Amino acid sequence: MTDQFIKEIPVAITVSDKDGKIVFMNDKSEKIFEKYGGRDLLNKNLNDYHNENSRSIISKMLQDKSTNAYTIEKNGIKKMIFQSPWLADGEVMGMIEFSFEIPENMSHFIRG
Repeated sequence: MTDQFIKEIPVAITVSDKDGKIVFMNDKSEKIFEKYGGRDLLNKNLNDYHNENSRSIISKMLQDKSTNAYTIEKNGIKKMIFQSPWLADGEVMGMIEFSFEIPENMSHFIRG
């Protein structure tokens, strides 16, 4: 059931194990990474597709159980990238990345 409700959500979800092997991609992730192989990236190592700086950030996140979040703009489309280790019983099992488009006119609320 878990795969079903995230399969077609308009958020790219990419999951790797602690060695960097890509173990899950939903439909949006496959489409975003189509030029690198899309679904064929499953079981490949994500470190092979990142530069040294990015590999260092990933390594630190896995070691420290920390997150990495930032925004990007590519081809006029703004996106939020959220990367975090995923855990099982407190142990780091790998990394998960969520990537989604930020609407041009997004509401912002301050609640208290």
